Amino acid sequence: MVNETHLEHLRNSDWSHWRSSCETPIDLSYAQLEGETLKGADLSNVNLAFADLRRANLEGANLRSANLTCANLNYASLSVADLRGADLTGAHLSNADLRGACLFSSIAKGVRLTNSNLSGASLGAVNFDGSSFAGAEMSRVDLHDANLNEVDLCGAQLQGANLSRANFTRARMTGSILEKSDLSNAILIGVDLSQARLCDSNLSEANLRGANLSDAILTNVRFVGANLSNVVLDRADLAAAHFIDTVFSNSNLGSASGLDMCIHSGPSIVDFKTLERSGPLPLAFLRGVGLPDAVIEYLPSMLTQPIEYFSCFISYSTKDDDFAKRLHADLQNNGVRCWFAPHDLPIGARMLDEIDAAIRLRDKVVLILSEHSIASDWVEDEVKTAYEEERRRRQTVLFPLRLDDAVMDTKEAWASKLRADRNIGDFRGWKQHDHYQECFGRVLRDLNSRAAR
Repeated sequence: MVNETHLEHLRNSDWSHWRSSCETPIDLSYAQLEGETLKGADLSNVNLAFADLRRANLEGANLRSANLTCANLNYASLSVADLRGADLTGAHLSNADLRGACLFSSIAKGVRLTNSNLSGASLGAVNFDGSSFAGAEMSRVDLHDANLNEVDLCGAQLQGANLSRANFTRARMTGSILEKSDLSNAILIGVDLSQARLCDSNLSEANLRGANLSDAILTNVRFVGANLSNVVLDRADLAAAHFIDTVFSNSNLGSASGLDMCIHSGPSIVDFKTLERSGPLPLAFLRGVGLPDAVIEYLPSMLTQPIEYFSCFISYSTKDDDFAKRLHADLQNNGVRCWFAPHDLPIGARMLDEIDAAIRLRDKVVLILSEHSIASDWVEDEVKTAYEEERRRRQTVLFPLRLDDAVMDTKEAWASKLRADRNIGDFRGWKQHDHYQECFGRVLRDLNSRAAR
């Protein structure tokens, strides 16, 4: 219990002089100090366990190695206070002002810091196991190497915080703001970061195994070397996120957005379970993580039962490259396996032999007709090969699309024949978004192999 003599000296103006000569441990446990002005007081090594310090002014106080176990410091002012090595186990610090305070290496298990202000505080290597920071203002806080196991950080403001190497195992961080924070090498196993904002943060080498990142904003986040095994990414925004050596294991990316805008500085690790659970993923993402085109092409057949669409060879003039690339990307992103010369022709290959082989191995030849392709000897050769395949297979192979009226006016024999006996898809207005999407939808419908049976 409180030593009344010690308490009397604390309340008098001779505290500093008296305590310098006091040879016995100072005991202020259970002291009633609500609203007291103790600004700059030397309370180092003092026993303040269970003390009532609500609304006390402890600004700049020296509380090094003090015993504040279960003390009530709600609404107290502790800005720039020195709490290094203090024991705050079970203390109440809700709505307290701890701006710029230093708690380095203190013990703070089970502390209640809800709605407190910890901006710029130094909390490195502190054990906060089971504590609550819900709604706390923690911008620019230093929590490096801290133990935040199972803490409550829901709605906390952690912009620009140093959280490197901190342990957040099973922490609750729903709706927290972590923009521009450093979480490199942090342990985030099983953490709930749903609806959190982590824009521009660094999660390099972080372990996020089993984390919940549903509805999180992850734009421009660095995931270099991060472990994303068993992570929930439902509706997460990953636009401009950085990946290299990132591990995707048994994760579902199917409903995440921005995957086509991710930045890949090198390959990552994506296991079969992730591909199986995610369903069709953007071509840019699959290539970015390092999957070879040969694997990407056969993903639909590996991940689903029958292949949904006919495989295709795209025949076109290089002068129609913009349309051909757009069509190729959209077909791939919708699960249509395509052969496309700029991406798929091996270096040093004999072009005619490779093209002939590619046509023979695909179900359809998507022929892009324009004034340029009709004048191309290469395209004419590809059409002739497609006609040969039709005779051999006794089924339709050519799948013509036109970009202009050239095929309707030309006197080229092969094009005239095509005009006479085929229905030609009309993409003349392909630069108009709505027209393109409408026509592309018909292409997908007609390439559906099940519907054709």
